[in-house]
Amino acid sequence: MKGYVHSIESFGTLDGPGVRFVVFLQGCPMRCLYCHNPDTWAKHAGTEYEPQEILDKMVRNLPFYKTGGITVTGGEPLMQIDFLTELFKLSKEKGIHTALDTSGITFNKESLVRFDALMDVCDLVMLDIKHIDKNEHKKLTGFSNESVLDFLDYLEKKSKRVWIRHVIVPQITYDEKYLLSLGKHLKNYSCIDKIDILPYHTLGVSKYEDLGIDYPLKGVPQLTKSDAQRALEIINSAIYSN
Repeated sequence: MKGYVHSIESFGTLDGPGVRFVVFLQGCPMRCLYCHNPDTWAKHAGTEYEPQEILDKMVRNLPFYKTGGITVTGGEPLMQIDFLTELFKLSKEKGIHTALDTSGITFNKESLVRFDALMDVCDLVMLDIKHIDKNEHKKLTGFSNESVLDFLDYLEKKSKRVWIRHVIVPQITYDEKYLLSLGKHLKNYSCIDKIDILPYHTLGVSKYEDLGIDYPLKGVPQLTKSDAQRALEIINSAIYSN
């Protein structure tokens, strides 16, 4: 079995607990307006690897990952779910903590056998909820958020540990109405351990220029740290309200 890999980061500190070996897989069905990795959209691109080849790269420096583990992100890693499952299976055999960073957009109730197999070897899911409103989610990504929220329901039933990630974009998700709605929705889940607010940035604009693609959010300012903190406070006010 081989998978398509965009890149590998040996010592990541922002993609789960501790120091992480981070694998970026190719392929994503969504076209988020703020995407900073348009070079990961195509599935059959990048470098082909077998799961064991990737794990061998990590094991060389295994002592560095004692408090961390392996994280697979993308793109959308669930587009290569069988490859991902095999990689995590091999990782667990080595006692390595496994984390999945996903939008959940490909979750399908008709494929629960495959998702169950993945969850059996996945310790943590970092679920990126792009927008809580299904219509606004479609404007932002090209898809409704129904499968995303279904995936969160599934993770709750599986008692899987979850970190929620949410990108705050001026004029799009930086809106008190939507932030309160997100908080009210998240308060219903006991599986959520953490909420990560990711401030919108423009670091990926140069990639669009290199690829000859127009950047959709040209002119939208980056989010300030104070605004990011305020967004988290609004979400938490809804989560912890009576």
